[in-house]
Amino acid sequence: MNGELPGDECGSAAVSGVVAMLLLIIVAVVGAQVGAAVVVRHRVTGAADLAALAGAASLPDGDEVACEQAKRVAESNRAGLESCSVSGWEVVVQVSATTPFGPVSARSRAGPAEDRSVWSATSGRLGAVSGLTPAPGHAER
Repeated sequence: MNGELPGDECGSAAVSGVVAMLLLIIVAVVGAQVGAAVVVRHRVTGAADLAALAGAASLPDGDEVACEQAKRVAESNRAGLESCSVSGWEVVVQVSATTPFGPVSARSRAGPAEDRSVWSATSGRLGAVSGLTPAPGHAER
């Protein structure tokens, strides 16, 4: 032997410290990537909601104008409009963006809630939910 005593592990603490630091760095980087993906997912959901509302607000100007407004709002929220469909006074949009783990998308719908299918949520009492009563002179589309 070279004069070392059996069981002498001089310098092993430095190796253990380097391994611990590498593991800590890896965990921090993965945590940051997951956090970024969650933020993008929330941003895409908000962009879809805002795009649908903007499209619905622009419906009196025409279907094409509504979808163009939805596209502008989605893009201003750093997302892309994948689809926009108009049915009567209802706008349905699908918006997507890319995360470090791949693309995410969200769908949203906006339009009047005067449909009888909404009544079940309010037990048939339209006055229980603000804005659900038909406005005087409401035009059917």
